[in-house]
This record gives sequence, structure tokens and C-alpha cells, in this order.
Amino acid sequence: MNTYDDLSTSPEPEPSDALGPAPGRPAPRLIQNEATTEIPVHLLFRDEPDPQPVPLRPAVVNRRQGTGEQPRTRRPMPAKPRPVAQVDPELVEHPARVLPASAGVLAGLGGAAGCAAVSWWAGVLPPLAEAALGLPASAGAGLGPVQWAAYTGAGALALFGFGGLARGGTGRAWVLGLFGRYRGTVRRTGLMWVNPLLLRRRVDVRLRHWRSEPMHGADGSGVALRVVVLVSWRVRDTARAVLGVEDHESYLRECVESALARVAVEPPGAARAPVAADTLTRLVSGDAAVVGLEVFSVQPVRVEYAPEVAAAMHRRRIAALDAQQRATMLTSVVDSVEDTVTRLTMRGLVELDDYERKVLVRDLTVAFCSGRAGDTAH
Repeated sequence: MNTYDDLSTSPEPEPSDALGPAPGRPAPRLIQNEATTEIPVHLLFRDEPDPQPVPLRPAVVNRRQGTGEQPRTRRPMPAKPRPVAQVDPELVEHPARVLPASAGVLAGLGGAAGCAAVSWWAGVLPPLAEAALGLPASAGAGLGPVQWAAYTGAGALALFGFGGLARGGTGRAWVLGLFGRYRGTVRRTGLMWVNPLLLRRRVDVRLRHWRSEPMHGADGSGVALRVVVLVSWRVRDTARAVLGVEDHESYLRECVESALARVAVEPPGAARAPVAADTLTRLVSGDAAVVGLEVFSVQPVRVEYAPEVAAAMHRRRIAALDAQQRATMLTSVVDSVEDTVTRLTMRGLVELDDYERKVLVRDLTVAFCSGRAGDTAH
């Protein structure tokens, strides 16, 4: 057979390969790609059993090749504790050195008297002042370098004496510093003399109450709340409160916010409200003690649901109260019906079979429920 006959008698490709399946033959469920082999579709979506869990084993370090070293198991690393905030341990409150007010007054008067004497010596003191002070007439030749030096010394002494006078009040303290170094705290009251070169920072050391703005919190179920707390606190260590942080009042506010994020808050009057308040007090007191603040109590005074969940929680509470009221009313009605039927039967007022008893119980239940519903509505 020649080549032409071979080509003419060779089977032609079926049109179903390119245009679709031939009539009467099912379509082949195949996925084919130029770079992949043909995969039956049912194999891609067959249901396979869930894989068995793989047991976890401790990590093993492979032994080195050729050394004969046995594999060894890695020891679990213990969890690191949470770092605790610390302040410079040398920054502790200690009393500053002050002098009685009389020392400053005497120094100021001495400086003023020295200025007057130098003026008389230089001959610049007015005659009326000389007569008032009982001084003889001066024959000074005027102000020279020596007189100016004496003026400077006497004036500095007067300014140093009168400028250091200070008055301390009850419940107030001064934190003193010189060129950025802590020099002590003054808690004395009354008039005293303090070095005028020292920088003074006034601190309120009285017992204080702070009512916070609404803060974010959550209840035991994780529902968002808005909580207002009342914090009783005072400054115990003035050095740490003033120099340990930038603003100790802002630090206390952040401590309260952090504690509210870790404690489930209960509304005032709830069974677990005292426990939540004690936990808040303990957490805030521990966080604030490092900066010299003493916290006595942290009490939630107002607890409200967040605006985004307030409506839903209000409906939920009303539904719970309604269900509780219905259960209470139903229990009371059942007890009343049982008592009525029992008394009628025991006293022999009626003789009832099972059907009549059921009818009587039904009628009494309907009557009592209607009466209770009417009383509740009124």
C-alpha cells in the first residue's frame, strides 16, 4: 500500500476532541494543562479522613558526623518575669538643710547697715539721714574702687539674707535642687531661711482624692464598659514623685487605666464589687509605689456600658428581669393552685376524678394568672 493510501485510510480525529463529546458518549472529566498531566476531577475532591495528630516530641540536636556524640534533648527555657519599673535607688527623700528665719533677718540687716556705712564713708549719705542716724558729718572724697567693692559686698549680703526667707505651710513641701542635683526636701512649717541659690519645687503632700474621667474597662464577660473611679492617694516620697517621673499625676492616671484593662469591673452593689475594688487598689498601689506615691483605695463609683453595646445590654437586662418575674409568678400560681385543690379535696367539699381535677387545675391556673397579670400591670 502506498503512502497516499496510508494517509487516506488513516482514521481522522473525532470532532469531539476539539468541539465537545460525540453524541451518546459521556464527557471525559479531565483537567489537562500544557505543563501537567491529566488528572481526574473526582480525585481532587474526594473525601479523605482527617489526618491523625502528630505527637510532639522534644527537639533533639543532631549529633555531629564522625564524632560519635549522642543526640541530646534541649531543655525548655523558663519564661522571663515581667520587668518591674525602677527608679534610681539613690533618689530617696531626705531633709534639706535650712536655718531659722532669724539668721536671714540678721544677715539682711547687716548688709543694709553696711551699705549705709559705706555711703557715710564715701560722703554720699544725705544730711537728713546722718542726723536721723546720729552720725557726724562725713568728709569723704566720693566713691572709689574700695567703696564700690564694699557696696557690692554689703548689698550681696542683704540680698542673700532677705532673699532666702521662706514660709512653709502645712501639707506643703519643697523639693530643693542645685544645678540639677537633688539637695533635700523641706517639710517644715513657719518662717525659715533657705539658700536662695537653690531651685524650689512646691509639692502637695496632703491626702488627695482624684475622680477620674470615664475610662475603658470590661466586665467578667468581656463586655465593654465606661468606668469612673475615685482614687485616694498622697505623695509619700517627694524626691521620687518630682524627679523620678515627669508628672506623677499623669503617671497615676496611666496606672489606673492599666489596672482597669487587667481587672473585670463590677458595678457598685454587686456581689464581687469589693473584690474587684481590692484588686484594683493592689495593682495601682504596686505600680505607683516605685515613684513615691501611696495609694489607699481605688473605688469604681460609676459603671456604664459603652455606647456601642448599651442598647443591646439594656434589652438583655430587661429580658432577664421579665423572665425572672414570669418564673416567680408561675411558681406562685402553681403553689396557689396546689394549695386550693388540696384543701378542697381534704375537707371533702368536692369529689373529683382525674378529668375533673385537671379541669379544675386548668381553670384555677387561668384565673390566678389573669389576676396576677392585672396586679402587675397596675
